[in-house]
Order: sequence, then structure tokens, then C-alpha cells
Amino acid sequence: MIKRNNPKPRLADSVEYAGLIYLSGQIPNDFSGDITQQTKEVLAKIDALLAAGNSNKTRILSAQVWLKDIKHDFEAFNDVWVSWMPTENSPARAAVEANMAREQVLVEIMVTAAQL
Repeated sequence: MIKRNNPKPRLADSVEYAGLIYLSGQIPNDFSGDITQQTKEVLAKIDALLAAGNSNKTRILSAQVWLKDIKHDFEAFNDVWVSWMPTENSPARAAVEANMAREQVLVEIMVTAAQL
């Protein structure tokens, strides 16, 4: 059975299927901060969505990261990521530079995780 969590016209917050949880791309709510603040907020949102879907960050299988300015923000983003993700649980990950849907967004992260 496919479970769509908080579906909206364009997307659901997450989708659960066959023991996996797929999160939609997460962006910060507060656009006023720098990459460090925005990344921390996005990772907190990911933690909450994973918990609601019976998973957690140690179960993340893959992550896609979009940065508005990879040359400027990649190192600071990685500092936050490394402090959040235990090395032994590092997922497969890609990070690219992208034009964001909103000018103020510096980071967007989408993950797939195994449920507990």
C-alpha cells in the first residue's frame, strides 16, 4: 500500500511504500539566514518527517542536495551535514548547484530512507 503524507496539489511531504520513505525536497521556512542556519533548519525538518514516517537519519539511503551557490556555500553546508550525520551512517549523496524556486533559498535536500 502507498501512503501519501500531507498530500497537496503539487506534492506530498513524504510517501511511504515497501518499507521506504521518500521525502519531498525540503527547504527552510526562514529565508533570512545564511547557509549554516538554513541547512540546520532543513535537517531538523528532515528529522521530524523521518520520525513521523517511522525512520530516522541513520536509515537514510540516499540524499540529493541542491545549493544555490556551491562555490560559496559547499564547505559550510558540509560542516553542518558532518556534525548532523554519523559517519557510519553516511548515505549515497549528490550535491549540485541549482537555480532555486525562490531567490532567498540557499539549500534544498531530498532523501530516501528505510523505515524501522
